[in-house]
Amino acid sequence: MTEDQFETIAIHAGQQPDPATGAVVVPIYATSTYVQEAPGVHKGYEYSRTDNPTRTALQTQLAALEGVDEHDDGGCVATSSGLAATALIGYLLSPGDHIVLPNDAYGGTFRLITQVFAKHGITWTAGDLTTEEGIREAVRETTKLIWVETPTNPLLRIIDIALAADIARETGAWLVVDNTFATPYLQQPLSLGGDMVLHSSTKYLGGHSDTVGGAIITNDADLYERLRFLQNSTGPIPGPFDAYLVLRGIKTLALRMERHNQNASIIANFLEGDPRVARVWYPGLPSDPGHEIARRQMTGFGGVISFVPTAGLEAAHSIVTRTRLFFLAESLGGVESLIELPALMTHLSVEGTELEVPQGLVRLSVGVEHVDDLLADLDRALG
Repeated sequence: MTEDQFETIAIHAGQQPDPATGAVVVPIYATSTYVQEAPGVHKGYEYSRTDNPTRTALQTQLAALEGVDEHDDGGCVATSSGLAATALIGYLLSPGDHIVLPNDAYGGTFRLITQVFAKHGITWTAGDLTTEEGIREAVRETTKLIWVETPTNPLLRIIDIALAADIARETGAWLVVDNTFATPYLQQPLSLGGDMVLHSSTKYLGGHSDTVGGAIITNDADLYERLRFLQNSTGPIPGPFDAYLVLRGIKTLALRMERHNQNASIIANFLEGDPRVARVWYPGLPSDPGHEIARRQMTGFGGVISFVPTAGLEAAHSIVTRTRLFFLAESLGGVESLIELPALMTHLSVEGTELEVPQGLVRLSVGVEHVDDLLADLDRALG
């Protein structure tokens, strides 16, 4: 194994032993300010809104995992949440600019764009971005940003990143790829032509449901410097302890994603073959419409599954309250399995819009427990 391998980068990028003590774990630099040798002369840090050594280590680590290293022009900006990262990208826009987003985007993203950005003169179009025709129909002369989730949340649709990147370049727009569901272990959008990659590090990167954070990674020097300026100007930074928790989580990302993938694949096949289930959404299933594109741009299919029970909404309510190992809770990507009804929980904000999700849709975040126990839990809950 060389230093170019993902698992090695996840443990070593930005995480050299502490020069003061030799500690092998990056310290939590719980400080707001730093002594200067003379006015304006310092050792790279002056105030922790601008930079903090724990945050720097995380940013170096994430940039390397998305294919950007310290010798490239871009980098990573870590933020206080995934939506803080989304908001930071929004600050790049001006009144009159237009955003294209998927018609089943994450509810929080949709709410921010349509109820906050829109009040500042930003226009938007939600469309089916799974086809070339759908992307081109959504683009306008004023389009500045094409926003892609792949897989999408919660219908797990797959969008061809390379195709979207080509269209973005033709129209002079930036392509942002929300890579939260796939993680850099399964998909690297910058290598496929993306301009910015966004993560909610709350999810798989942290991996233990104990922190909230976000990140933006780019290999464009101008975008990177603009994002750093905007973050320092507006302040959506993660604290050093949150940065430490994500650093810790990423060290086992490859191991966890292998188990998430393995468990989810088995469960998706179980659900697809069960008469109590009307439909399953999971890109790892050969029957899934996005399967072939997912195989081309991903190295695995992730740990999230959505399904609709045959008996409809009433059955869905019953299922999510009867599981024992799948906890009824929002969020995803932790070591523990979660279950939810997006229409009443994570996607309540899109009710009554073109992004409204099926009322009986159940979303699973498949954890790393033993798959036999998870299967038994679902089987019992399905009734």
